[in-house]
Amino acid sequence: MLFPTIDFAIFFAVVFTVNWLLNPFSGPWKIFMVAASCFFYAWADWRFVFLLAASTVIAYAGAGIGDRLEGNAKRLALWVTLSLLLGLLAWFKYYVFFTVNVDNLFHFIGLGRPLPLLNVSLPVAISFFTFMAISYVVDVYRGTLKTARPMDLAVYLSFFPHLVAGPIVRGTELLPQIRRQRDPAHINHAEAFWLIGAGLAKKVVLSSYLATYVVDPVFASPHQHSGLEVIFAVWGYAVQIYADFSGYTDIAIGVALLLGFRFPQNFNRPYSAVSLQDFWRRWHMTLSNWLRDYLYIPLGGNRGREWKISVNILITMLLGGLWHGAAWTFVGWGLFHGVGQIIGRQRRLWRKAHGLTLEPGGRVRVAFSRFVTFQLVCIGWLFFRATSFSDAWSMVGRLFDGWGTSPLVTPLAVLAIAAGIGTQYVPDGWFDRIRSAFAERRLAVQGGILGVVLLAVTTLGPQGVAPFIYYRF
Repeated sequence: MLFPTIDFAIFFAVVFTVNWLLNPFSGPWKIFMVAASCFFYAWADWRFVFLLAASTVIAYAGAGIGDRLEGNAKRLALWVTLSLLLGLLAWFKYYVFFTVNVDNLFHFIGLGRPLPLLNVSLPVAISFFTFMAISYVVDVYRGTLKTARPMDLAVYLSFFPHLVAGPIVRGTELLPQIRRQRDPAHINHAEAFWLIGAGLAKKVVLSSYLATYVVDPVFASPHQHSGLEVIFAVWGYAVQIYADFSGYTDIAIGVALLLGFRFPQNFNRPYSAVSLQDFWRRWHMTLSNWLRDYLYIPLGGNRGREWKISVNILITMLLGGLWHGAAWTFVGWGLFHGVGQIIGRQRRLWRKAHGLTLEPGGRVRVAFSRFVTFQLVCIGWLFFRATSFSDAWSMVGRLFDGWGTSPLVTPLAVLAIAAGIGTQYVPDGWFDRIRSAFAERRLAVQGGILGVVLLAVTTLGPQGVAPFIYYRF
């Protein structure tokens, strides 16, 4: 984690207390929240704070200047601002990737190194706050959002619950909440405690167990493991990354709720999807919606000829894959989902042309569609998790020639994977009733239950919990 657990608990206790003491006074509260968020971010590397500040200044100045212009001058201000924001992202996240590949190309054709190979550190969460800054600038340009005051924008981009791993909160969602005074009496403590407890259980117990005892050993040396262990490692990684990322999101939403803010939902049972398109409606929804509204639709969206729509889908998914990391495996992952989305679209168009329903009907067909979709998603996760294509193909090869003993496929591993997938098929009403029963208890009782949950999480979780996966994106 970015903070050790005890240090973060102390940090949040201080922020929570000061948050409500300063709540009636907007100016001091905003200054404190920016300072606290920068301190939180500086825990990873204090130099990154200057990058966050630079992105804030560029977004504020670019949106403000563009808002006072018209016509071509307004568009020029938008493109200059976007170029600066994307330039920072490209330099810190993609410079090494670009230079290594250019160097390899020149070496292949017998020429010297064209660019210096510098050691550029990847700042934590640069993809998240850059996309948030872009959405703010574009929304101001489109007229759907008014320009924010400097301190409001600084709070919006640096707000520590969402800063390092999302969700990607838009200015239209968070800035109005920053501008208005919050009432401690209207805080939904029960929902916040529930989300924080659930998020910790997902991350510390489920995700960390699967990573430690199933996923990491197999992906590190696939030749030493059987085909069955490879299958379970890929399924395990599907559960691991969901539990890890949705766990962080739950914690972030819960912490924000305690401070008086509500973030958008980021996951909606993605492994119950009946198609890849449905999967992306449910997985990392704030990123999916961002890619749709700020990339896919500006490219042309569903307008135009079918080949153009397919190109728009492919570009969107390729750049979505590249957003996750500067490696060809991420590009391959994006390409896989892009091609899958195009095939799925063509299938729906064919069904529509023949008077058939667009989505599967009947329990058997729905179950079959869910099973196939999950396996396709897992194939994508195989390349997402692998460090290279050769490692990914090595794991695929073990499915054909490596069916020996499988000591990693233990009853506990099977139970963990089944629980991670199975809970996504539990009707919402069941969880709602549990949450309602929890909410009806007194605040002291809720705190006691949360304490028991934290004790159980600490006891059941393995030693040395790894950082959240999406910290590196």
